[in-house]
Amino acid sequence: MELGLSGKTALVTGASEGIGMAIAHQLAEEGVRVAICARTASKLKETAGEIARATGMDIVPIPADLRSLAGCQGFVEQAADQLGGIDILVNNAGASAFGAFVDLPDDAFVDAINGKLLGYIRCAKAAIPHMQRRGGGVIINITGTTQQAVPLHTPGSACNAAIRMFSKELSMELGPLNIRVNSIAPGRIQTARADRLLEANAAAQGTSADVILSDLVKTIPSGRVGSIDDIADAVLFLVSERATYVNGAALVVDGSKSVVI
Repeated sequence: MELGLSGKTALVTGASEGIGMAIAHQLAEEGVRVAICARTASKLKETAGEIARATGMDIVPIPADLRSLAGCQGFVEQAADQLGGIDILVNNAGASAFGAFVDLPDDAFVDAINGKLLGYIRCAKAAIPHMQRRGGGVIINITGTTQQAVPLHTPGSACNAAIRMFSKELSMELGPLNIRVNSIAPGRIQTARADRLLEANAAAQGTSADVILSDLVKTIPSGRVGSIDDIADAVLFLVSERATYVNGAALVVDGSKSVVI
């Protein structure tokens, strides 16, 4: 299927590993020129090289800390300069602390808001003028699970819910400018970060991660946890010419695990 992506440019945040890496890889396979960012320069450069060798596309690695306004603006402006413009922005960066709410310090919530919610907002605001100059664009916000609460993940869950509403609000404002904004809510995806959350849940319950995972899979109608490519596939569709009337959507990719609220 022709997706109409060849020759476009994209920015993917939090792309040194996991979901962000898979998204950047699949975009490059479609002929998209991609700039990626993360805080660890060495890992980012390694990932860029791996994607470039596999796809034949140049990948621009830009180390950036998106917990600050300057970090977000610097990444977007440098990427736009090196790519010659921006057609697509995929906001994916932003980790948050695990733990029981009563044990989490105030900084855990401040860091989550700065690194995830404000990181998405700031990157979008910096990218929009570049999209306008090209006659339109697409913003995808990876929210994490928003359909139901995740134990021991209060800072991240609160930010995910806020990003979902931010995405809807932004889609309404930017629709007339031919800029579409959609969000994706992954369910349980096999990543290193998800494994850490699994270990934290197991420790809190006094059991093993294997037992927790086995019990979790039993609650997923699709019978498995998701892969990073499951999310990248969804992104590819939403940024493509096949989805030009999809705007303001919150796509849940979780094997029907969640209960709609």
